[in-house]
Amino acid sequence: MELELRHLKTVRAIAEAGSLTRAATALGLAQPALSAQLKRIERALGGELFERGRHGVRATALGELVLERSRIVLPAVTELQQEAARFARSPRSAACFRLGGTHGPLLGALVDRLADVAPDARVTTCTSWSERELAGLLAEGRLDFALAGTCGSAAPPGAEGLVWREVAVDPVFVMVPDGHPLAHRGEVDLTELAGEEWACVPGDGCFGDCFTASCARAGFTPRRMYETDTSSLVHLVEVGRAVGLCRATFPTMPGIVTRPLTGTPLSWRHLLGWHAGTQPRDTAATVLAQARMAHAGVAARSDSYTEWLAAHRDTDAAPAGLPGGL
Repeated sequence: MELELRHLKTVRAIAEAGSLTRAATALGLAQPALSAQLKRIERALGGELFERGRHGVRATALGELVLERSRIVLPAVTELQQEAARFARSPRSAACFRLGGTHGPLLGALVDRLADVAPDARVTTCTSWSERELAGLLAEGRLDFALAGTCGSAAPPGAEGLVWREVAVDPVFVMVPDGHPLAHRGEVDLTELAGEEWACVPGDGCFGDCFTASCARAGFTPRRMYETDTSSLVHLVEVGRAVGLCRATFPTMPGIVTRPLTGTPLSWRHLLGWHAGTQPRDTAATVLAQARMAHAGVAARSDSYTEWLAAHRDTDAAPAGLPGGL
């Protein structure tokens, strides 16, 4: 019998479980079947791998050798499989862009920009409220680029081999119906909203905690937070059920207004991510440049954001700007 990867996984499972009974349960096998398999493996390797005792099993010197090698071999094979999957799924030319993004207008604006600069390219999109899911799709080679974001200076979603670059930093605005008592204000102080209920779109970052902390500094605890999709958020705001939290680039809509918060207690950092092993540097640079121009275009279509930028252009409260380079 030749040794196979599944045999190494079996040996590792037995060592981790500490007994054949527990290992058989973990592997979904009957104990006699696992014992017979172990004997075949031991014959192939030329000696016993485990000493059996009243309290379970313990690796022999030969067993320790096999386990030590398996700790190198198994992760290496897994990495090879993942790399091969990314390569197989990656486009063979620059004429294909598989884009991912969270909620908001930036993904659509980037698609529009790429259609202008590469009219023959095939562009597909995928949306998710989870930045971690998008990072996973990049790591698996199922997306080429992803637009995600983080609250303030929080770290981007992590996965080995991913590159994240800043597109822009926006203040977080509040969304209220146009009949709200504060709708006419140029800026709204968070303390003035202490009695409101709130709504925002979901995410798996720290935004909710940062919002709660900002409210605590303002001297109150939010009454209630509805986490929902964008359409439901807008509805809750329209009917006066909640005040919405949104990025400053949120498009102008009939019946609602967006207003900045005094002192900019919350900000959102837009990021573009890709896998360093599958995207050529010049392609990544092109998509990043287009993402930054897409953001500038979206921001220009928001009256409230345009006014805020004009008022804060030379102050510390202004967004961090658009860094150059990769």
